[in-house]
Formats: sequence, C-alpha cells, structure tokens
Amino acid sequence: MKENLLHYIWKYKKYPVAGIRTTKGHPISVQSSGTHNHLSGPDFFNAKLSIDEQMWAGNVEIHIKSSDWYAHNHETDSNYDSVILHVVWEDNVAVFRADGSEIPTLELHNYISTELLSNYQKLFQQKPNTFINCGKDITEISSFNFDNWKERLYFERLEHKSEVVLKLLEASKNDWEKVLFILLLKSFGSTINGELFLEVAKYLDFSIIRKLQNKPMELEALLFGLSGLLETEHTDLYYLQLRKNYDYLAHKYQLDKEVMLTPQFFKLRPPNFPTIRLSQIAQLYAKSHSLFFNAMQNENTDLYGLFSVHTSEYWENHFTFGKVSKISVKKTSKKFIDLLVINTILPLKFCYLKRQGKFVNDTFTKPIDMIPAEKNSIIQQYQELGVNVDTAKDSQALLELYTNYCTKNKCLQCAVGSELLTLKT
Repeated sequence: MKENLLHYIWKYKKYPVAGIRTTKGHPISVQSSGTHNHLSGPDFFNAKLSIDEQMWAGNVEIHIKSSDWYAHNHETDSNYDSVILHVVWEDNVAVFRADGSEIPTLELHNYISTELLSNYQKLFQQKPNTFINCGKDITEISSFNFDNWKERLYFERLEHKSEVVLKLLEASKNDWEKVLFILLLKSFGSTINGELFLEVAKYLDFSIIRKLQNKPMELEALLFGLSGLLETEHTDLYYLQLRKNYDYLAHKYQLDKEVMLTPQFFKLRPPNFPTIRLSQIAQLYAKSHSLFFNAMQNENTDLYGLFSVHTSEYWENHFTFGKVSKISVKKTSKKFIDLLVINTILPLKFCYLKRQGKFVNDTFTKPIDMIPAEKNSIIQQYQELGVNVDTAKDSQALLELYTNYCTKNKCLQCAVGSELLTLKT
C-alpha cells in the first residue's frame, strides 16, 4: 500500500460513500473531501463531514498506519490540532489531539474493492516493459476524457513556461519588449547556441536595440561582437566593417562584456549557423519597430509574415566569414517560425493576457492548432503505443504529461491513470 493511493481514494471517494464508519462504529457522511494539500501540514484542508450525525469542518490527515501520526511527530505540531478525521489503511493505535481528545479514525482496507487494488498493482508492474507505466493500456481510456486531459496539460505546460517569462519580466522592470527580445534571441540560438545568445540578450540594455533599429548593419555588428564572432582576424571587407562598427558601439555604450561561451558551428546545418541566425534577428528588429505589440495582436497567418526575415546581403553567398558559397536567400523557414510560435510567442502571450486580466479563449490556441505535431523520440513512443498526435498542441501536451507525470510516477494525479484504476479487470 502507498500513501498516494490512499490520497486518491479519499479525494475521489473510491469507497462506498453510504456505508463507511469510524473504527468505533460511528457512521461517516462526507460532504466534501477538502482541498488536497501538496505542501506541509494536513493532507486535506477544509473538509466537511458528519460523524454520528454531528457535523464537522476541518482537516483530514492520511497515513498507511495510524501509528505514523506519532512517527511523524504530529502530536507536537499545532497545525494538526484541527484534524477532524484520521484516514488510514490499518488502524494499529489510537491517536489523540493535544487537548487529550481522540481523533476519529476511518480504516479503509475493509472498504476498498479488490478490482481497484488489482488495477493499481497492474499499472505499476508494467513499467519495465514500456517507457510509461500505462503503456499497454493508455488507448483504453475514452477519447473524450483524454482530449480534455490533453487540453489541460497544454495549459499546464504554458504555466510552467510562464515561470521563466515572469522572472525575466521582473528583471527587466516590466519591459515586455525586452523580454521578447531575450526569448527570441535564445530561440534563434536553438539548443546549441541558445545559452550564449541568452547571455548576450540579458546583458544588453534594450534601449540600445531601440536606438539602432534603423541601422541593421550596426545591429548585426553589435550582436556579432557580443557573441564572440568578431574575435578572429579576417581580411574580408564585410568583417572589417562589422568590426569597426562594433568597436565604435562598444566604446559609445561602454560594452565591456567578456564572452564566456564560444559560438558553436559543429553539428549544425549551415542555415542554423550563429552567423545566419544573428543576421536574421538583426534584420527582424530593423524591419519591425513594434515587434512585441504586433506579435501579441496577430493571429497565426500574420505571425508567419511578421517573423519571415532573411539575412543581410553578405550572407546570401556566405555561411562564415571569407568563404564564398552558392547564392541562396537565407530566410527563416515555416518550420523555424512554428518553433518560435510554440516556444516563444504563445507562452509570452499567455503571460501577457493573464497580466491584463484577459480570458484565454479558443482564439488563443488557433495558432498551435494549425501547426503539425513536433517530432522527437518521446512523441514517437507515444505514437507507437497508439496515441494520436495530430497538432503541436497535442505534442506539447504529451511532453508535459511525460515530463511531469509519467517520469515522476504521478499516475494517480493523471486522468489516464485515474480512469485505468476504475476499469474492471
């Protein structure tokens, strides 16, 4: 027996609600199980129930054995003085409040169906044979419940991403434009150069970007210089122009940042080289002077127009300094913009709407509903189990499911695990 299963049984009333009694034989009628507390203190706050026709309002504590009350030193903790019911699997000792009164006890093991226990055991026995506990049975739950659960999971993922946004917002003194710049620069750096670009974006006073928005070459010089891309000597004319511009800007704005990370080219496809991505974001800010406002107002089709940018002319036949390549317009692709929408624009917009007290409705999710599902090893394994993953909202929801439920064995807090527990064997 696990305590989290007892929490689940109490929270969702998986016991015969009309027939439970205390260990003293007094009938119990539960009006409200209370609010599940995941922090310190009693397990459920503000429960409402009657014991022997006497109404009680207070907290509920849950243990495997009633003696755990003393093992956890609850008898010396005033937070537990308001416990009105002690729910246990096995009652092996009487428990008393600080005033000497005995706390009523509900012993569950006589009330729980063998089917529920069997399903619980089966759920956790599957783990060695599949990448998630419910791997063999996940497709057995109703599509209606699973779709609703994925919808909630997607917004849980947005809430988690909001934590990063809110910290950046606080650090920037509520400058939404700077927060967007920081998030975009990190996204343009992708996995390989994201941390370097993030470091540069945090360091830069965004007022400098605002002053240079009509000067794309100076913007490019600034970003290249701070990212360490102008430290190797070249005789290339364009390199020399960028270097001269950067030296001037560094002196003018007192930029003395030492680059702690090195820009990486290895393992990257040439269109993702840091030279190409930094040139594109310089052009992006030269093109749009109200990027945050436009990104927050536009829907999906307009977002593609907003973030569709190419490099400066030099990079049309270069990927690195001094080495000429075949001419090609290096434009941000639809797939790249999809990732910006998923990982940057929608999380930021979610925070922005919440800060304004606005309701997040179906219009908000339209962009991600139109983006195909992401492809990675986790999503592929869900698909191999028979789970339908059609849109990016589906894939984001499943990533949240895997990261914060499956890998942490939180099956009893998951709609999938909850339904599987109640299916008959």
